[in-house]
Amino acid sequence: MNMKYKGEMRTITGNAAAAYGAMLCRPDVVALYPITPQTEVVEQLSRFSADGLLDAEMVEVEGENSAMNIVAAAAISGGRVFTASSSWGLAFMYDALLQTSGFRAPVVMVNVNREMPGILAVSTGQQDMIGTRDVGWIQIIAEDCQEILDLVIMAYRLAEDFDIQVPVMVNYDGFYLSYLSEGVNIPAREEVDVFLAPLKEQPERPKLVPGGPLGCGTHGIEKGFVELRYKHCAAMERAKNKFDEIDRLFGESFERSYGGQIEEYYMEDAEIALLASGSASGTVKKVIDSKRKHGLKIGLVKLRMFRPFPSERLSRAFRGKKAIGVIDRSICFGWDCGPIYMELRALSSEIGLIPMMSFIDGLANMDISIVHIERMIDSVYAASQGKPYQRVNWVILEE
Repeated sequence: MNMKYKGEMRTITGNAAAAYGAMLCRPDVVALYPITPQTEVVEQLSRFSADGLLDAEMVEVEGENSAMNIVAAAAISGGRVFTASSSWGLAFMYDALLQTSGFRAPVVMVNVNREMPGILAVSTGQQDMIGTRDVGWIQIIAEDCQEILDLVIMAYRLAEDFDIQVPVMVNYDGFYLSYLSEGVNIPAREEVDVFLAPLKEQPERPKLVPGGPLGCGTHGIEKGFVELRYKHCAAMERAKNKFDEIDRLFGESFERSYGGQIEEYYMEDAEIALLASGSASGTVKKVIDSKRKHGLKIGLVKLRMFRPFPSERLSRAFRGKKAIGVIDRSICFGWDCGPIYMELRALSSEIGLIPMMSFIDGLANMDISIVHIERMIDSVYAASQGKPYQRVNWVILEE
């Protein structure tokens, strides 16, 4: 631990925390396009630029698709880049998201989670993150405003690592975190420089320069295409342990760490457990504290890395438990359950054939409340005792 570290404490929103995190990492190019509830991020970055705190090429685009194409091009040309979006904007980026990951361009962006098109809902939900889970990006999820800032800094260390070279998306709950004001410890820029300095010491990655030998976006042919896909998947698998290492190093530098791919809360002696992500995790911890005072051995695993899915660490964390509940702020069309639940079920052979329950809650700005979580825990406990249970639970509809 660097016991001399002292950051500046400010009360700022989650969106401002994302902007501060990006500014501290000194991006060369920032693409700007507003969409609720992300708009404050690009507004704050524009303010930093106007005040001389951010020395970057600020590109105001006509849409999100252009934003992603610009930062992808800048990244493969050797620049550090940043952009931000949400919901419909992320959907508009979709083809460019695929192209960016195919280029292995180390882009960093934030996605302020919001419900997706179909039924108009300018409200919280993780469906946009779920809709882009297979575009080849690393995806990580923040719980609070401090973690937003810290994850943006860690994202650059991960995306630009020579052994990874995969774009990273930092997700956080729109409306709940985007506009929430909390005390956030903001590091000195010089200390962030030191944390990111190892990126300058690694081998230089190939850059796209006019007239140079490097090409991007060419047609993949037969075995060559398969090899590139294989290497991309292998890099994402390497990102798991790399992220754990980066989180540990971040803790040594800034006296804050989060557990890497997952955070375990009272899991050592837990007999039953919940899996949650995002801003709801803090509420779950409060309920667990209360339940433990009454003798119930309940624990929480907070999912921080969604892509690649932290299968090895989740298997170890849940092995030996009697029942598990998974909280999803989105749905998995075609499986009648939550998507994170569906992915955890794929690990049943490693975890054990125990009761596993899907709780769908918090859609369209509905609260994942203390009362709801207490009901979830009671249901998981009953299932652990051999009582009949309902596999999929639409929590708000069961009130």
